[in-house]
Amino acid sequence: MHFDQRTQQALRDVGLETDDLQAASTAIAEAVEDDASTLEAFFETHDTVYSDMDMAHSAAEFPEHTVDHLDLTTHAAEMRGWLRFDSWGVYVEDGRVLPDDTVELTLGPTINDRVRFAPDRESLQ
Repeated sequence: MHFDQRTQQALRDVGLETDDLQAASTAIAEAVEDDASTLEAFFETHDTVYSDMDMAHSAAEFPEHTVDHLDLTTHAAEMRGWLRFDSWGVYVEDGRVLPDDTVELTLGPTINDRVRFAPDRESLQ
């Protein structure tokens, strides 16, 4: 179970049993795995994506990126991995699928920000 001890106790205090906590923990882990698969499929589907990332070497409001791959691993509620573009890559600490055919990743060192990606610039406006 991935809930820390304080969270487990608080959930028990409001009436959840151990079986309920285990079911919730399992559901969360499955949701994270599903999102990771969907995020990887997004980057596999699009050879080129656009982002709202601030880039020092780009004057574009929504810079273009040639995708190589996204490789994610999950453990309980955690999602981590590596996003590789044609000439650079970045550590990914978390991600989510947004309802408008965009995705959002938390990018690690060198970027240190949440960044949205889309198959076209219009989706980011």
